[in-house]
Amino acid sequence: MSKPACLVILAACGGAARSEPPSAQPDRHAMQHHFESAEQCAKSFDDPARDRWQQPALVLEALELGPGMVIADIGAGTGYFSVRLARAVPDGQVIATDIEPDMIRYLTERAAREQLANLRAVRTPPSDPQLAAGSVDRILVVDVWHHIDDRAGYARALAQALRPGGKLAIVDFTREATHGPPPAMRLTPEQVIGELRQAGLAAALSPTVLPDQYIVIGSR
Repeated sequence: MSKPACLVILAACGGAARSEPPSAQPDRHAMQHHFESAEQCAKSFDDPARDRWQQPALVLEALELGPGMVIADIGAGTGYFSVRLARAVPDGQVIATDIEPDMIRYLTERAAREQLANLRAVRTPPSDPQLAAGSVDRILVVDVWHHIDDRAGYARALAQALRPGGKLAIVDFTREATHGPPPAMRLTPEQVIGELRQAGLAAALSPTVLPDQYIVIGSR
């Protein structure tokens, strides 16, 4: 690959990469919830027991990562996927974004603590991933798509950020999952596929099987 690639993860503390905390309210503005302590979130978000249902190795495999990729992790939370991505592409970069300032503080400190010089954290607003057009090759949205208010608009922004041949992967909970968001907030793979197609992407269900989730892949 002649140019660095980017992968984006939406993983805000309000919904990313974990089952919902008891305090989360199932309203349509859930992405704007405020979490005062990243250290408290990390106890559940980075609990080793999470690996059994999140299956991070399978998720990374579905992304088809390669050397030199630049990874922009949007809504990265406490960095469950960010640090794995940084290690997967040591010769690339990981840009981990989140709407919560304390998550950015925590991620910055974690990157230094774990000596991941290719990982940096950036705060972004809930409605805009703030990615330059044609600047990324991969986008990963983990356990947070159901939290986005204007998914159509967000999908368009992500699609525009993809380079030709780029891919967007959305990981979210199935209707049958025993944990995750309230049933009323859950989305079917068909809903997600439709939203990505409306944004101009080719989209389909990934053959990768997860215990409680599905992966939808959108391609430019």
